[in-house]
Amino acid sequence: MQATTLKVTGMTCNHCVMSVTKALKQVPGVESADVSLEQAQAVVKGTADAQSLIKAVKEEGYDAALQP
Repeated sequence: MQATTLKVTGMTCNHCVMSVTKALKQVPGVESADVSLEQAQAVVKGTADAQSLIKAVKEEGYDAALQP
């Protein structure tokens, strides 16, 4: 199982965190998603590709990019 770290911008509260977490968990291949408001990032474990994860976050109204 691989871990993908995304930089997520636009989150301002815990409701934002819950929205991003829910969106990521709906992507096929995601085993877990740990979203941090303080670090403005999401660590996703599973087999989903980064572009699908980024698309899911953007569809929720936030911006995301692969974090090296």
